[in-house]
Amino acid sequence: MRILRHYTNVEAAARGAAIAIGNFDGMHRGHAAVISEAGRFAHDAGAPWAVLTFEPHPRRFFQPAIAPFRLTPFRVKARRLADLGVDYMVNLRFDSRIAGMEAEDFVHDVLVAGLGVRHVVVGPGFKFGKGRRGNDALMLRMAAEHGFGFTEVPAVRHGDAMCASTDIRDLIRRGLVDEAAARLGAPWEIEARVRPGAARGEAMGFPTANMAINRVLHPGPGIYAVRVGVAGRGGTVWHDGAAYIGARPTFAGDELLLEAHLFDFSGELYGQRLRVAFVERVRPDQAFDGPESLIAQMTDDCRRARQILDAAGPILNSPAAVT
Repeated sequence: MRILRHYTNVEAAARGAAIAIGNFDGMHRGHAAVISEAGRFAHDAGAPWAVLTFEPHPRRFFQPAIAPFRLTPFRVKARRLADLGVDYMVNLRFDSRIAGMEAEDFVHDVLVAGLGVRHVVVGPGFKFGKGRRGNDALMLRMAAEHGFGFTEVPAVRHGDAMCASTDIRDLIRRGLVDEAAARLGAPWEIEARVRPGAARGEAMGFPTANMAINRVLHPGPGIYAVRVGVAGRGGTVWHDGAAYIGARPTFAGDELLLEAHLFDFSGELYGQRLRVAFVERVRPDQAFDGPESLIAQMTDDCRRARQILDAAGPILNSPAAVT
């Protein structure tokens, strides 16, 4: 997959694409339906398959002080799009120029003159342009004027629940990562770099890979059954494990950390970027009266995490799609 960070002077092979437009934060089942519909049009027309999205997320641009909320940061989103087989990711910087662009100018300058789109696909309630004035009716009218196709994909439900990023964020903040995964279509992941820690876990027999998560969505504190993706020669290799999210109340900590213990693993992880896929919460966070009681609880947590992961089945080892 090629990543384009502009819409002017794009390579000839990228023009005339069937393109899905949206933030696609979460890449949930509803997003997958929109992106896949663009892929169907691309395949039928023999056209490039593209996705147009924005960085930073527009919400971050308009509310810079907002708490971390992203479900899928850029690297994760790019990898998943590549895994789907998308040809081009058009990743535009969301700045004051884009934010102030009238809806009609966005269609004319970006989609028509810049990308020469053949077909546009969006999700339900799609809004665009200055003041979010652009909508499906305006896009349909301009599609007819400029000679490209337009499709609005209806909302997707999973059981009785709507697949929406806002609801999925709420589930994750409450620790209900298994319910979030059902709407996402895959376990929710955090990707972060391992940094040196205090080595308390190793001293207690549970060595952990410590990662700061200040800039990503914060799951409900507690212990989780996880799968940890470590980069290998052939791509990502997944290892079962248990992870802790919290501020370590037993040790009077104050910084929120992700600490992942990989079962039956030996090797050096400092400095590596790990993928941590959350399968199910084992228990909420709690304080203990000393190391002995904490070790006993950690032993039980790991036992329960193994049971959860055995029942869930494996994540297939996957090749690295984006470097």
